[in-house]
Amino acid sequence: MNLRKIVLPIAGAAIVFGAWRAYGWQGVAFAVSVLVLWVLLHFTRLMAVLKRAADRPVGWVASAVMLNAKLRPGVNLLHVVALTRSLGQQLSPKDQQPEVFRWTDNGGSHVTCEFTGGKLASWSLYRPPAEAGDVPADAR
Repeated sequence: MNLRKIVLPIAGAAIVFGAWRAYGWQGVAFAVSVLVLWVLLHFTRLMAVLKRAADRPVGWVASAVMLNAKLRPGVNLLHVVALTRSLGQQLSPKDQQPEVFRWTDNGGSHVTCEFTGGKLASWSLYRPPAEAGDVPADAR
């Protein structure tokens, strides 16, 4: 069970109760205003990330190698969508754990991410083999 689902509402209620005990109804009004502001800030961030992702093709990223370098275990799916500015191509069946998403770049490289409970558990980078004609100019 996710402890945040229990702790956050209890903390919010404790803040409102503490404000009522200290300042009466004015404290309750202030505490509720601060809590609503906090929720609206998170909602605004969510909408901004999804708006940016709506303008891009599903499963596309500018550079799979750079995405691979920026990923860290335990980040949530929203953070990865913010990094890629694109929704991932879902490879796993819908509503089944673990969730697997893939982001591909124009060069054919792709990053496959596995999320368990909404958190990044593991990821892998695939780079297509280099062809003989793809030798960089400075290597010649």
